[in-house]
Amino acid sequence: MDPYELPTVEGPSTHPNQAQVQYGPIVPGSLARRPTNPISRSATKETIRDPNLDVNLPYRTLSGDANLSEYTTETAAGEIPGPIEPDGEHRYKLVTFLPNDPENPKNWSKAYKWYCTMVVAATCFVVAFSSSVVTPDIAGVADEFGVSEEVALLSITLFVVGFGVGPMIFAPLSEVYGRRIIYGTTLLVAVVFIIPGAVAKNIATLLVARAIDGIAFSAPMTLVGGTLADLWRSEERGIPMAAFSAAPFIGPAIGPLVGGFLSDAAGWRWLYWIHLILAFIVWVLITFTVPETYAPTILAKRAKKMREESGKSDYVTEEDIDKRPFGERMRIFLIRPFQLLFGELIVFLISLYMSVLYGLLYMFFVAFPIIFQEGKGYSAGITGLMFIPLAVGVVCSAVCAPFVNTHYRKLISKHNGLPPPELRLIPMMCSCWCIPIGLFIFAWTSYPRLTWVGPALGGFPIGFGFIFLYNSANNYLVDAYQHQAASALAAKTCIRSFWGAAVVLFTEQMYARLGYQWASTLLAFISLACCGIPFLFWIYGERIRQKSKYAYAGEDDEKIANASEGLGPVVREDDDEDQDLRRARSYVSNP
Repeated sequence: MDPYELPTVEGPSTHPNQAQVQYGPIVPGSLARRPTNPISRSATKETIRDPNLDVNLPYRTLSGDANLSEYTTETAAGEIPGPIEPDGEHRYKLVTFLPNDPENPKNWSKAYKWYCTMVVAATCFVVAFSSSVVTPDIAGVADEFGVSEEVALLSITLFVVGFGVGPMIFAPLSEVYGRRIIYGTTLLVAVVFIIPGAVAKNIATLLVARAIDGIAFSAPMTLVGGTLADLWRSEERGIPMAAFSAAPFIGPAIGPLVGGFLSDAAGWRWLYWIHLILAFIVWVLITFTVPETYAPTILAKRAKKMREESGKSDYVTEEDIDKRPFGERMRIFLIRPFQLLFGELIVFLISLYMSVLYGLLYMFFVAFPIIFQEGKGYSAGITGLMFIPLAVGVVCSAVCAPFVNTHYRKLISKHNGLPPPELRLIPMMCSCWCIPIGLFIFAWTSYPRLTWVGPALGGFPIGFGFIFLYNSANNYLVDAYQHQAASALAAKTCIRSFWGAAVVLFTEQMYARLGYQWASTLLAFISLACCGIPFLFWIYGERIRQKSKYAYAGEDDEKIANASEGLGPVVREDDDEDQDLRRARSYVSNP
């Protein structure tokens, strides 16, 4: 089928004045280009519903005229017509995948795709593990270097700050150079700079090494979801994505468990050596056994090879002819997230909620030693065991995730394939109560005279709620902001990382002044207040989106519904504003 040809409608027409409807060719704007201002178009309100939105395609790197169907289309010729060349006579040939193309990651064998999935999930686990494995013996660092525990805690804070800064750098680089080179180089830098932390002779060396490691390790966390979307078609992706979504939360829960026993036996420096060993293993695996999976990069290399072999310069990809100027790309990548964060109520409150959750996770790394080591006299190793219910809760929610997706697909059918973004909030509205429930249990069973069972089991509902809340938040932002979604997610990641980095510095003082019970109760009340956020958007979300400068408000739903009923293709009067929709005939969902 021609990539610009919509399928022929079979069966009798449902329109009274039409016989059988034949969808004619839809010619993208890329075939008849004219001067545009891509950055201004990117700033306009999302008036197009893209039912197959792929947040992993390079919307922000390429201009608004680019035809991104090149990256999601398989053609027998391995090419589709591109724009007119500068000579005015010939057209470029946009290189595509072939049917059953062995270089298309989605056509790899299921066994190999599972291997790649396990490698990237393990990488994600190790990165998350590295953020918390050093927490059990912060006191050892403070004692050895003669500094306060607050200064020693900066080894966690600076690392997590890197998680917020790094994606602003590596996301645009990955859209230009691909995923594999970013994985390989950043993980290598991270592995190298673990060593100065392990052998540090002073606190400054340790803190600088941790800051660099945080930035370098942020790259895999940024790219892993996209890699899984590269590998799996949408109908295959449920279980792999569930496994991936659990890894960032299981890693921080397992870190104190391993680090506690190891620090008791060998001291704090071995926390860095075990970190080094695991990071080196995943670096070797992901660098030398997982090939490039990013379609734009694969096709760019193929187009270059075809130009060299044929001697013709018309074999290209959109990256060769439609890349935004560097300054525009930087404004989109670095400024747009903050425009959304501070100018959009939805992005601001969702990011605030996710920051509270992320901060809560890192508060536990300080609060658990206070409750169990200081209060009950346990060792660091035994205190690490108290994180097991939290990890079990995460695993249980990951197991339930496919059922949530099944429920959402049923809701899609009830809305004629055009569900409002607010349907994504249903899991959030159900699971948000798990966090305050767990915190209240944790708070009022934390008396030193009581058994460990209560505060430990309080972690189970908290872990159970994490994945549902994060996945719902991500999906809601994607559905609400469409092609602006990558910037909305970047804003959320940045602000949550800075908050998670900050909370560890005042958690100990908070527990000292308020006491075990009321410090945890304060957190419970904050999380309880946040429970109102999904309900606010459930009731007022549509009205907020209609008044928003960026969010999609459902303007095109009627036209899409008419097209789905056989009344013809979706055609907007303002063709310029329709380019982004045409770019995303994709089978990639939202990580």
